[in-house]
Amino acid sequence: MARMVEGQRSIDAATAAHYYQQGWWRDRTLIDDFLDQAAAHPDRVAVVSAKQASPVLHRHSYAELERLSRRFAAAFLALGVRPGDVVSVQLPNSWEFPALVYGALRAGAIVNPLVPIFRRRELTFILNRTETAVLVVIDRYRGFDHGAMGMELLGEVPSLQHVVVVGDAPAGAVSFADMFCGRVDEDDPALLAELERRRPGAEDLIEIQFTSGTTGEPKGVIHHHNTVYSGGRAVRDVYGLGAEDVCFMASTLAHQTGFGYGMLVPFALGMKVVYQDAWQPEEALDLFAAEGVTWTVGATTFAMDQIAAQQRQRRDVPRFELFICGGAAIPPHVVHQTKEYLGAQLVAVWGMTENMIVTTTRPGDPAELVADSDGTVVDWMEVRIVDEAGNEVPVDGVGDLQVRGPSQALGYFKRPDIYAAASPGDGWFDTGDLARRRADGGIRIVGRTKDLVIRGGENIPVAEIENVLFTHPAVAEVAVVAVAHERLGEQACAVIVVREHAAANPPTLGELTAFLAEAGMAKQFWPEQLRLVDSMPRTPSGKIQKFQLRQQIANPPPAAS
Repeated sequence: MARMVEGQRSIDAATAAHYYQQGWWRDRTLIDDFLDQAAAHPDRVAVVSAKQASPVLHRHSYAELERLSRRFAAAFLALGVRPGDVVSVQLPNSWEFPALVYGALRAGAIVNPLVPIFRRRELTFILNRTETAVLVVIDRYRGFDHGAMGMELLGEVPSLQHVVVVGDAPAGAVSFADMFCGRVDEDDPALLAELERRRPGAEDLIEIQFTSGTTGEPKGVIHHHNTVYSGGRAVRDVYGLGAEDVCFMASTLAHQTGFGYGMLVPFALGMKVVYQDAWQPEEALDLFAAEGVTWTVGATTFAMDQIAAQQRQRRDVPRFELFICGGAAIPPHVVHQTKEYLGAQLVAVWGMTENMIVTTTRPGDPAELVADSDGTVVDWMEVRIVDEAGNEVPVDGVGDLQVRGPSQALGYFKRPDIYAAASPGDGWFDTGDLARRRADGGIRIVGRTKDLVIRGGENIPVAEIENVLFTHPAVAEVAVVAVAHERLGEQACAVIVVREHAAANPPTLGELTAFLAEAGMAKQFWPEQLRLVDSMPRTPSGKIQKFQLRQQIANPPPAAS
């Protein structure tokens, strides 16, 4: 019986039995799949890792990646990691990430992937919430000293026992090179026996993935091996991809997109996976050509960046076939340009950290459908669109999008109340999105009931930004809303009512972002636009009407003549 954690919901026996009977869940894990691939195809290339600091590509075969995962599992055991402990990993995309993830899982740990943009404010909350035992960080990335931040956290988070630093380790940190790569005990029979004893089952947790939302704090989404397996089925069962295909992942491996579709699923299928540690569209296209990349998953921003790179200098990417795209609206011209400049078909998907790919267009669908639809539901999931009374809306009607099925998350870590608030009953989950039902059975996301900005596929924690800005001495009222952006899909705009004493000298955008920086908030979460207003539009109950603010920003009044 798998160990339950706080916030994890129970799946009733009849529902679970149905999932197993249909083949949507299994009695094996994604680790089993990876180990089978390593045993059957030891010499096949598993991972190709491009790093900005090195002109040499790092290549590891399946046998090498498996050996590294075993070696790293031994290191985690030596650091005192116990079954059920949480290991947090904050690294850019590189070969070290999957090796550490598989090592932690083989040691019986639960992985908490952390996006590289998180800073001390976000990490303090997450590490305390998960009671993380070991944190793995890079030394420096994009000019930021993650190693120093990790050592500060070591003295502040009671559960944190060790900070492992990849690169130059500061005093007091665990050197990744020495403790993990320098080990030679991965073949020790006692270790192999212990790893077998700790080998997880299909309903053991695989990850706690934090996502930003409207509650004022990140939510830890809980998945086990079977929910992630089910969420990844579209790769093989819908898109027809397999071991001969080559995956490129630009989205961070700490997002569910990267964690699932750029690591666990392709390695389970025996694919080669290609990483960049920093997004560079021109270099990515060079990798596409050199490594024979056939497919990728990413936000619309990535497709637009590569199209622009091809327009500047054309490269031949003959094997590239499929760009699976989600996280932001897809302009019609991007669908056509993906084919024209990249030679690939763009497929639109909708999903969440909580459930992965739920709806998708299909290869061969016309461009007009891809641009105007988020697809039809995959066979193993269910969706419904309901009105305020819970009745399903008719064709072309708009309502709340709800989801249920075998890839649905198991809850929010230590916050069962938040998950319960989004659960109308009978296994349904209210996504917080507004959708229109199409005549072909598909859906189209038309807005959000939840208060969220999605910038280039990254969820911006609106409530948390507002909470910090509200403490600024010049701010009387604040609302952060989404504004359209051609490349990123959306940007965050701070709408401010200034306090009377500051009316003659209101704060600038630079002053407000500096205030957020001083509070320790990640730069990617800072508002990129500022609007000063005399008052906020409100409902009769006093709630700010953000839709009106968005309309006012999108359609400003004409300038006085």
